[in-house]
Amino acid sequence: MSGSVFVTGSTGIVGSAVVENLRARGQSVIAAVRMDTDAASLPPGVEHRVFEFGATDAELDAALAGADRLFLMRPPAIEDVATYLFPLIDSAQRSGIRQIVFLSLQGVQGNRKTPHYAVEQYLKKTDAPYTSLRPNFFMQNLSSTYAADIRERGEIYLPAGRALTALIDARDIGRVAAAVFSGDGHLRKAYTLSGEQSMGYRRVARIMTEVLGRPIRYARPSEKEYLAKLAGDGAPADYVAVQKMIYRVVRWNVSALPNRAVRKLTGQPATTMRQFVEDYRDVWS
Repeated sequence: MSGSVFVTGSTGIVGSAVVENLRARGQSVIAAVRMDTDAASLPPGVEHRVFEFGATDAELDAALAGADRLFLMRPPAIEDVATYLFPLIDSAQRSGIRQIVFLSLQGVQGNRKTPHYAVEQYLKKTDAPYTSLRPNFFMQNLSSTYAADIRERGEIYLPAGRALTALIDARDIGRVAAAVFSGDGHLRKAYTLSGEQSMGYRRVARIMTEVLGRPIRYARPSEKEYLAKLAGDGAPADYVAVQKMIYRVVRWNVSALPNRAVRKLTGQPATTMRQFVEDYRDVWS
């Protein structure tokens, strides 16, 4: 009998989708939460454990007790993965975890400065039984980071220029994670996950206009204007610097290529932008 999947980031955009899809497949889940009150957002019946990256080895080993698989994601606030994530990987090895599914980053193999690259390299160095998921930009950025601009001003305000992006629904990442946890043949493999449609934000705005029934425009600010707005809104300097890097990559069209990885791994096509907007329409009302 297999054990449970220990899911870090279990209440986040991706982690919650992982939990939901594992449960749909009849898999046992242990949801890692920062405090007991966070468990209120979990589906009924899901076991939870209070967990912090950076805990002692004994605490990490105890957290993984009864689990035979691990969904590992890096909290955005953690840059020092050697101090905070590597010990959990070491604990997984000690605990006999048979698969670590790591939420990485599209194009990470060519971007050695990212924390995700360091984690992938450590998984290989320690001969961990990993599967890396390398997703493109999330559709959910529109329903979270950029939701207020869309809802209040009817505009998508980001400096992507005329670039195309094959955006992916985070729910599809959850479906993929559950599939690779539940099937064979995925160890020591990396999957780039993109949507099946590549489009510019002008087209995204047009789809939103049609679905929401009111005008949504793509404002297309310059990099300078966008960064100035972030700073003016009180964003920390390191966040502004990351956004600068991200959208330079976008404008190079690095994220433009669609693929059918979601369809291949789950048997179902990736969510379309129109379906995503239909599902999340209340966020922008």
